[in-house]
Amino acid sequence: MENTITNIAKGVGIALLTTFILLLIFATVLTYTQVNENLTNPVIIIVTAISILIGSSIGNTKIKKNGFINGALIGGIYIFTIYMISSILNWKFGLEIQSIIMIVVGMIFGILGGIIGVNKK
Repeated sequence: MENTITNIAKGVGIALLTTFILLLIFATVLTYTQVNENLTNPVIIIVTAISILIGSSIGNTKIKKNGFINGALIGGIYIFTIYMISSILNWKFGLEIQSIIMIVVGMIFGILGGIIGVNKK
């Protein structure tokens, strides 16, 4: 049980770090190029999906069972963490259609990453 919790925390941490790095790259691209800012929301969804997939896959590599559940937990904890940070930084934060899409994407890619991680050799 303790090992599972550690691996889930590791997966969430890797996902958050991956998000930070990818969004930093995107911010740099936005700053120094003529990329349209309308791409921001789709890029955030894609970065979230990739980050959760990577974090969930790595977090479930050593667990070898329950990838579906552990992946969903990693995705859910990641999304919860991001939304807590967002609500602290933005007082007018609310649950909108974009938020619901992010929650669904987070859970789906967490589950996929969990399945991939458990079945990695």
